[in-house]
Amino acid sequence: AAAGSGSRKARRRAAVSFPESARRVCGRGAAMAQSFSLADCEVIAFDLDHTLCRYNLVESSQLIYESFAQYMVAEKGYDKELLNVPPESWDFCCKGLVLDLEDGSFLKLAQDGTVLRASHGTKHMTSEEILEKYGRREWRHFKTMSGMVSRSAKYYVFDNYFDLPGALLCARIVDSLNQHNASQKYDFWKDMVAAIQHNYKTSAFKENCGTYFPEVKRNPDKYMQSCPESVKKWLRKLKDNGKILLLITSSHSDYCRLVCEHILGNDFAELFGIVITNALKPGFFSQPPNQRPFWTLENDEEQEALPSLDKPGWYSQGNSSHLYELLKKMTGKLEPKVVYFGDSMHSDIFSARHYSNWETVLILEELRGDTIMAFSETEAEPIGKKGKYEGHHPKPLHAISKQWGSYFVDTIAAAEDTAETLVKTWPCKCVSAYSTITIPSIESIADLPLDYRFTRFSSKNSITAGYFPKPPRALSTHQPMASK
Repeated sequence: AAAGSGSRKARRRAAVSFPESARRVCGRGAAMAQSFSLADCEVIAFDLDHTLCRYNLVESSQLIYESFAQYMVAEKGYDKELLNVPPESWDFCCKGLVLDLEDGSFLKLAQDGTVLRASHGTKHMTSEEILEKYGRREWRHFKTMSGMVSRSAKYYVFDNYFDLPGALLCARIVDSLNQHNASQKYDFWKDMVAAIQHNYKTSAFKENCGTYFPEVKRNPDKYMQSCPESVKKWLRKLKDNGKILLLITSSHSDYCRLVCEHILGNDFAELFGIVITNALKPGFFSQPPNQRPFWTLENDEEQEALPSLDKPGWYSQGNSSHLYELLKKMTGKLEPKVVYFGDSMHSDIFSARHYSNWETVLILEELRGDTIMAFSETEAEPIGKKGKYEGHHPKPLHAISKQWGSYFVDTIAAAEDTAETLVKTWPCKCVSAYSTITIPSIESIADLPLDYRFTRFSSKNSITAGYFPKPPRALSTHQPMASK
């Protein structure tokens, strides 16, 4: 449990329960089950990073943090202490956190938009402080956020592993600013955006700009895991069975090529009928075609904007509408069925489902780490002070955070001496609302027959129906959970 919650835990340890409505849903029988099978899809599309390519999360998160922090210190004058990261600091990272850019607070939200846990910078807020500041009301920007209309100037949602190191850095920046002037306005976000731009702009890979790309080029094995043989065979089996395979990534063409050659081999392009890089999701799905044309590529650089997409190949940017027209021609079907595998709820899963009505498979590594785990065996190397924390190890990002608790559920305190209520988090609600099924990795389904029928998420099925191979422990049991 988070710090300061001991007395509440002691008082309320006895009983934590699901609301009655959730218990009724859980008890519904398999007779109502609806299924999903890859065999029914003509087109199988994949995101790249954290989907086809699994990263070594401890090493990659440290590198991403370093790439941002070095820029913030060297170019924007922030405190040099930001470069030194105690291993236990990584416990702060938790997918689904929302940063309120106006007051420097991080929030964990319930499915109805109320605040379950909060911190100011990295500093945990007690239940009493949360009640005083937020009450039991819907958080002020929740309606905008829950519509997933766009990123906002008022908040930022950290929903993928490339984002999470930025959450830790932002929280530590708030701590640092508070030390100097606790009443100031927080305007560091524009500097964070500049740090992201510096490290990940289109030309950064070719120019060896920033920290991230030069280091990954030097040591790809340190940061990326090769695809298991089972996944490579599965991809070939899909292609041999007449499926059209697509790669749709927001990574730029040169980085995409490096990653794919490393994880799949130099002949990776033979697997994919169409490769789309710099897709700028979610705009790839949400923007009209005239605003987001496809571009041809030569030597990984954009050359010519296309009025339509007429043939398979390797492209940049683009839109799902022109892609779907080409898929109609390639399959000979008026409504080819597409499934998209991705790891970002905002950029991949919601957008592909909402705007293109594609089936969606969410890759959620939190299914692997649905218990509070011991620190990783990978040794931490603090930036700028190697050896200072030797023997201490950072938490893998998919493991449960002690400060924030489960990705899936949390408790709301009830009146004194009564049971706490277990509620789903906002990210958990999104999983069942927008993904067809949710799996911890592609490897977890690679050995199944292609016509395997998965139980899908739907309003007619239980709240755990679409998780494969099994639901998260926090949802599938009614055991008491750590208090906030």
